[in-house]
Amino acid sequence: MTPLKKLAALLALAAIATQITAATAPAAGVDPLTAEIDIGDARRFASLMQDGAVPTAETLQRGYLDGAGRGVKVFTPGRIVDAWNLARVVAARPDNYRYAIRECLPQLPALRSDLRAIYLGFAGLLPERPLPAIHVVFGAGNSGGTASSEAQVIGLEVVCQLGPTPDKFRTTMRGFFAHETVHTWQRESSPQALLDPLLDQSLREGVADYLASLVTGEVPDASRDAWARQREAWLWQEFQRDRQALKADSASLKKPGASPHYLRWLSNYGSAPEGWPVEAGYWVGMRIAEAYVARAKDKHAAIRDLIELKDPGAILAASGYGS
Repeated sequence: MTPLKKLAALLALAAIATQITAATAPAAGVDPLTAEIDIGDARRFASLMQDGAVPTAETLQRGYLDGAGRGVKVFTPGRIVDAWNLARVVAARPDNYRYAIRECLPQLPALRSDLRAIYLGFAGLLPERPLPAIHVVFGAGNSGGTASSEAQVIGLEVVCQLGPTPDKFRTTMRGFFAHETVHTWQRESSPQALLDPLLDQSLREGVADYLASLVTGEVPDASRDAWARQREAWLWQEFQRDRQALKADSASLKKPGASPHYLRWLSNYGSAPEGWPVEAGYWVGMRIAEAYVARAKDKHAAIRDLIELKDPGAILAASGYGS
């Protein structure tokens, strides 16, 4: 081999090495080894309820919303809404907030090791995906969590009610850390997905639950899982019936969240069908995701397909679920 050919070969190898390094290097974002749970906003809210006080809208605006951290800023649109709405909810349910301040807020610092373990799991599974900052706030009693592209935000007054003992609270928070992280990686629904809203949203939530189960080793909502597995075939028939009815209704496609076919499965916290657990659509989506990965030769690529979720119908068909 001539010197020029040797040099060309070395340059080619260097280029390949650079590509491999770029493909496997951790993405920008939170370092899993130093990840923290930001409870600054939650502590500021707690200070407004000292000695049994019920804060007014003016107090909440001045002491909580003004100068808010990123968590409250993400949580305000559609959840907190404004100081007057928050004051109304706090005044109606002050004991919920007092309980969360007394029982759950002090537990959060000890959960840092759980967060870091979950993030290390995600870093190994999906090294190219950035890990979001975690913020815990107090909201208007209507959401346990939400996510933006760079952060996940947990509403403590809701999540605390889901974990009435320290062990259950820890399990609940672990689930939220993992589930909401996946939502930070998902993007807006594709045009194909918008034509199949029940399947699309069930898969979005189900994929988050599926990946959460991989990194926590825990099935999300074990009681829902036990209920659903006992009647899986029937549940799938019911899901398909509602899915097709929703797809065939042009008015409902414009606003699927208002359709009873949708609300039977999703967005029904406190209003699930009698005898049903809440959000049964999450479970259906999780089962489809499990089946899709189980069938795939390249399981890492399959997981990336599920996060991208460009065509929910194609994912369902490839999964073989229900067939």
